[in-house]
Amino acid sequence: MILNLDHNFNPYNNQEIIEFESFSFSGGEPHIKILTPISDSQNVTITHRIKSFNDFGLLLLAVDALRRLDIKKIEVFIPYFPAARQDRVMIKGEALSVKVYADILNALNLNSVTVYDPHSEVVPALLDNCKVLSNHNFIKKVIQDINEDIILISPDGGALKKIYKLTHALGGIEVVECSKSRDVRTGKISDFKVYAEDLKGKSCLIVDDICDGGGTFLGLAKELKNKNAGKLYLAVSHGIFSKGLTEFSKSFDKIYCTDSFKSIENMKQFKQIELNLE
Repeated sequence: MILNLDHNFNPYNNQEIIEFESFSFSGGEPHIKILTPISDSQNVTITHRIKSFNDFGLLLLAVDALRRLDIKKIEVFIPYFPAARQDRVMIKGEALSVKVYADILNALNLNSVTVYDPHSEVVPALLDNCKVLSNHNFIKKVIQDINEDIILISPDGGALKKIYKLTHALGGIEVVECSKSRDVRTGKISDFKVYAEDLKGKSCLIVDDICDGGGTFLGLAKELKNKNAGKLYLAVSHGIFSKGLTEFSKSFDKIYCTDSFKSIENMKQFKQIELNLE
């Protein structure tokens, strides 16, 4: 059985849905009540798209509610793991945020926690009973939609290991490596480099896990064009797009993401591919 805490997100669409009520008290605290009768022999998977600490709190309360119904086997699917980018302490005084979330989940003794295309290897290393889903099927669907020969673009060193696993899974698509510099104090990104002399008008697909403001991809798009790239495409597993999609449409022929973080309406230059795990 599936408990989808976000009613607009249903990655396991062939399983029975558990109905529930949720609301926030006037003080801001979330609350949940399970409505569907559940046998204590049932296995339950909770899914949630976590965009705030209250979303995370609702997940914790859902686990408690199920435990109080004597449900023995509880699994969780969190496609976008919160604070995944805060996976190291760069400046003295910072919190290691991703470990805080992981420690709380580990204390629940869940049967498994599944994450989708995590930002780094830190998340699965911190989580007990962690299962990782790759972005391979997503990118395969993107390439099918593009329907032309492309080069895979790795935006920085952090994406290299994953993109070479990806190209191996897809049959050996050419990869071009790129790099950038970031000021850890200000977060400012600069000095984009594309390690190819001439892209000769070839279509390029940048692949990464997260797009937030998008400075990395906009800067990289400019440098790719300086190296004679043809059409430019962007595919990210987790589309936050905190500054909207307008600027991307000026630099990319099409942008793709999954619905791991939020639902976005498809437009001329944008397509969202729903996660479907069955």
